Amino acid sequence: MKIIQVSDPHLLAPGGLLYGSDPLSRLEACLGDIGTNHADAELVVISGDLTNAGERAAYGALKERLAGLVPPCRLMLGNHDDRALFLEMFPQVAAENGFVQSVVDSGEGRLILLDTLDSGHDEGRLCEARLDWLDERLQEARDQPVFLFMHHPPFRIHVPELDRVMLIDADALHDVLRRHGNVRHIFAGHVHRLIAGSWRGIPVSTLRSTNHQTALDFSQSWSLGHEPPAYAVILIDADGVVVHFHDFPIGAAGSPSPAGFEEH
Repeated sequence: MKIIQVSDPHLLAPGGLLYGSDPLSRLEACLGDIGTNHADAELVVISGDLTNAGERAAYGALKERLAGLVPPCRLMLGNHDDRALFLEMFPQVAAENGFVQSVVDSGEGRLILLDTLDSGHDEGRLCEARLDWLDERLQEARDQPVFLFMHHPPFRIHVPELDRVMLIDADALHDVLRRHGNVRHIFAGHVHRLIAGSWRGIPVSTLRSTNHQTALDFSQSWSLGHEPPAYAVILIDADGVVVHFHDFPIGAAGSPSPAGFEEH
């Protein structure tokens, strides 16, 4: 099974620049590269922060660009998104108790896409309703392997400014996952860095943004990184999970400017 993960496009209204680059042009380059090289993917997952400020025009531009994508696509929300406006703009997305989360079953196991948005806050949250929903979906999967996608990582990456805005219900999440023991990998976004490791025995990975990155800075301040944008090619079979990180060409999209600071 091949899955493509894209994360944190941070779209503005068409023509807008963020850190000196055009998020929409960057996403177009990303989708074009996927279409050229991975049209055979079973699914594309865009794991949150679809927009930078929840603008109607930004969601409209996303909807327009995704119309030409060959593989099916599932959209997730991050802390920069507006859940109500998203559901208005994408009425085909069925809300689960008001949350943008879903399940995809395949021959290799179950994918669960979890909504961690806590509106008005940079950190992520899983309320009781979402934890109960996850508990039920894991129970349904039983002995099948499960692969969990979420915007906010539940683990520290040891970058203090970002660890402050991770998922704040990590212990409650782990209690649910431990009860079932069938989650084989957690895929997250939010941090704008390529990271691989494990969290309490579960393999994890995070992804760069399609627009701007976080520098490898372990101080108490956030700084802009200058790595290229990337997406992930995820290959799942009976032997396990392999994640390839691909720096896609951006053409004339330009490089981010170091000016300005913005919470992730």
